[in-house]
Amino acid sequence: MADGGIEAVRAKIAALPPSHGQPVEALRALYDKAVRAFPVGDDVAVEAATIGGVPAERVTPIGVATDSCLIYLHGGGYAIGSPRSHRHLAAAIARAAGIAAVVPEYRLAPENAFPAAVDDALAVYRAVLDGGVAPARVAIAGDSAGGGLTVALMLAARAAGLPMPAAGVCISPWTDMTAAGASHRDKADVDPLVKGPDLARWRDAYLAGADTRTPLASPLHADLAGLPPLLIQVGGDEVLLDDSRALARRATAAGVDARLEEWPGMIHVWHWYWPMLAEGGRAIDGIGAFLRGRLAA
Repeated sequence: MADGGIEAVRAKIAALPPSHGQPVEALRALYDKAVRAFPVGDDVAVEAATIGGVPAERVTPIGVATDSCLIYLHGGGYAIGSPRSHRHLAAAIARAAGIAAVVPEYRLAPENAFPAAVDDALAVYRAVLDGGVAPARVAIAGDSAGGGLTVALMLAARAAGLPMPAAGVCISPWTDMTAAGASHRDKADVDPLVKGPDLARWRDAYLAGADTRTPLASPLHADLAGLPPLLIQVGGDEVLLDDSRALARRATAAGVDARLEEWPGMIHVWHWYWPMLAEGGRAIDGIGAFLRGRLAA
């Protein structure tokens, strides 16, 4: 692992073309280059699959338990990202947790607006359970929009009368589309990745006129009672810092076992850079330990 520290990561981000105003197709193609920049290695089997009618990848590190399943929901503002852009991250978390992963290619906006992503995630969860994996052996995780979608999936499963998974992990989650948190303003100059205009662009594309407080799009505004234990990790230099803080407060107030970890100096989804950033690897190790404990319980 090459580790130049978070400043080296910031420098690489600064060298990228600005995302604002770029066509969504170009941004999707750029994000998917991660599959070449961060290959998963020969110890990980990657298999295309269709699960619950949703295209997906099965990502299975050698030696992990195959009677368990991590459903990993990629980030990208509900408009970009894919199993390819997040394969290396899903594989690392699966390896740390000792389980196989499924990464759905849920439908993206603007072609498919809310609640398409929630519907696809729920279909995958239902299919995993119908396939014989016990709920106590299932974990849900995601980053950014996928972190918000992690909570939304649990809410949708609860509404459908499905049993809860063993645990959920929210990495830098986007949980409040009203952008009410002070960090949306206070961190605007230090967050190199998440910018207000981009958030507004993805929000408007995804919601397509729906209320910004709709619980399955903004789970911060949902009744969170009955959700399984949650681990929330967020960087100290993130625009979405207050989304995580508020999610932890509301979940705890609803009786959920919610643990918030704030990582000083870290940026949005620093885990994604784990092949070149030691803190990314350490955060993933923490996720793995959390999931092992919950799945064992």
